[in-house]
Amino acid sequence: MIPEIRQAYNQAFSVSRYQAMLADIERDLPGLPDFRIAETPIFVPATLRDKLISAGESIIDVLTAPDFKALTEQAVPPRQRVPNENEHTSFLAIDFAVCRNAKGELEPQLIELQGFPSLYAFQDYLPQVFREHFPVPDSVSHVFQPGGSAAYVEHLRQLIVADEAPEQVILLELFPEKQKTRLDFELTRRALGIEVVCLTKVRKEGRQLYYEKDGRRIPIKRIYNRLIFDELDQHPDLQTEFQLTDDVDVTWVGHPNWFFRISKYTMPLLHSPFVPESHYLHTLPAYPTDLENYVLKPLFSFAGSGVRLHVTAADLDAITDKHNYLLQRKVQYEPVVQSPDGLVKCEIRMLYGWPDQAPRPLLLTNLGRLSRGEMIGVDFNKNKDWVGGTVCLFE
Repeated sequence: MIPEIRQAYNQAFSVSRYQAMLADIERDLPGLPDFRIAETPIFVPATLRDKLISAGESIIDVLTAPDFKALTEQAVPPRQRVPNENEHTSFLAIDFAVCRNAKGELEPQLIELQGFPSLYAFQDYLPQVFREHFPVPDSVSHVFQPGGSAAYVEHLRQLIVADEAPEQVILLELFPEKQKTRLDFELTRRALGIEVVCLTKVRKEGRQLYYEKDGRRIPIKRIYNRLIFDELDQHPDLQTEFQLTDDVDVTWVGHPNWFFRISKYTMPLLHSPFVPESHYLHTLPAYPTDLENYVLKPLFSFAGSGVRLHVTAADLDAITDKHNYLLQRKVQYEPVVQSPDGLVKCEIRMLYGWPDQAPRPLLLTNLGRLSRGEMIGVDFNKNKDWVGGTVCLFE
């Protein structure tokens, strides 16, 4: 999208250089990369950058409104409500499709948002790897605050570790060694000095949590939560000393309730030129007559599961739990990233951190995804190149 940078990058690109880049990542993080890393960053011009920032701020205006918690109280399932919720989410991720408006200008359109962490450590690592292997000028950056990567990591440290000893802060997941995002866990451990701990390894004594390391029992003061209930529901017979819904003496960094509050559930509350029309399915007195222009999404699915691109009135009538679904007007992705053999669609995830005492979240970095398929997800892009996870470098 920045023509001169794209042209220089593509002229220097070769499959062998790309494979060398992947090999370097594998050497540094052996056995950890488990999703497709795209061949290129996304180079974002200032005009689109400013629209992305403005779109994000308009959404944040809703999240910071005094009535937001009341409006989203029903989003948290009673059996999955976790005690000691803080006043706002610690993490915010907003996904935008890159589209073209009626004036022919590129603009963002909201796809989803989540009050849950993303690949914060990997998204600082990946641009450095691209720069080592390909020509990337200093006029573009993946971070939004002054100070570059060092300042970025310090923002994460203050948010996740705060004033605690790093060994008393854990990244919590279920079977982290099996997760596709495990390379981010390792990079987080390296950057912040915190341990990655499986839920099954957390010990509980009264209201205190512990984990064991090198024969020592270490108190847990803060939990950087990467575990979602969807994952737990896939293991109904799992036996653990600590249940997420227990009332314990820890500080959640990324409290589980915010995964539900800031989600597709939030979208009908948003009204902006950058937000497509969205409705809770059970609130519609009648279906739109142009259903071919809508997509059906489960409110609380993760990673695109359950999304239906082609729906009919009969499909909607057959749904018995309509309160768990969202009907959203489709957006038209504009292929804008020039690959060696055509244009590729992209999605940009803006990543924020929100310290407990801050009035608004702080825009920190981003995540990009390239697609040639009908949707962005992996299942729609199998056996394709110039697709997958990447990072945006902003003018």
